Amino acid sequence: MQTFTLKTMLATSAFALLGAAALPAAAQVVKIDGSSTVYPVTEAVAEEFQKANKGLKVTVGVSGTGGGFKKFCRNETDISNASRPITKSEMDACKAAGIEYFELPVAFDALTVVINPRNTWLKQATVAELKKMWEPAAQGKITRWNQVNPAWPDQPIKLFGAGSDSGTFDYFTEAIVGKAKSSRGDFTASEDDNVLVQGVAGDVNAIGYFGYAYYAENQNKLKALPIVEKDGKPAVAPSEATVLNGTYQPLARPIFIYVNAKAIAKPEVKKFVDFYMANAAKMAKEVKYVPLPADAYKTASDHIAKGKKGTVFGGKNEVGITIAELLKREASQ
Repeated sequence: MQTFTLKTMLATSAFALLGAAALPAAAQVVKIDGSSTVYPVTEAVAEEFQKANKGLKVTVGVSGTGGGFKKFCRNETDISNASRPITKSEMDACKAAGIEYFELPVAFDALTVVINPRNTWLKQATVAELKKMWEPAAQGKITRWNQVNPAWPDQPIKLFGAGSDSGTFDYFTEAIVGKAKSSRGDFTASEDDNVLVQGVAGDVNAIGYFGYAYYAENQNKLKALPIVEKDGKPAVAPSEATVLNGTYQPLARPIFIYVNAKAIAKPEVKKFVDFYMANAAKMAKEVKYVPLPADAYKTASDHIAKGKKGTVFGGKNEVGITIAELLKREASQ
């Protein structure tokens, strides 16, 4: 399986834009776009699927969760990668266009706050400290580390974070600041997580955030920061174990694919989705996300077979949902 380096992502995105146009008109192509967080899992599945199904093509774009839903609700893609549930406005846009969908959880992510490995003084951060760095009121005012915590050095903070079309941006701001999309604007933003990796890796005073898979792929360049959810609680580092036991809060979250209900009637899309559900656990683990229990993938497949369309989140992003809670909700749909 190839790694999801910047070169890989750019090549894949270029194919998504240009490759499909170069294929014969009769070629069967599964079109996917959306979250850069979900990209590693979907790209890994797509690679294995194409090896097993010669003649079938899968294109995977990385325009962010929000950008992906815009395309999905314009009927430009078959599947949308999403690092958060679909929002009310996106649901309305899809409904207006006659787009129905299946919501399929594929794994859990430990959204990871990272620092430069040469930073030897920052051992952990509280949610309150992260909020002080990232809230809108911090813009132009909280610019040095000692302004967040007097025990920290009088050095400039260099902030790197997800772009506004990213589901990671939505989730992080809601979990840390308390309101989705509520953030200072004076930071280096990108929907391409590799840009953020390089930014933090290149500056000792940098701090950033993105999906765990990108940290795991770049552990030689980055250091994960343990998070203190509330006063009196211990600092918890992101890992498979802390996601499974529910202690990595509030930054553990489910990630999804959304499948166009009409597109599933196309043999190549149905075949790909079936392959995805059969291999999601293996591929999620391979790219360092936390696989769901086998029952979760069976439930997802059953929803397609029984025509259970829509979302169990009601158009709202929910912070702090555990794997057990997610499975209970999906099973009761």
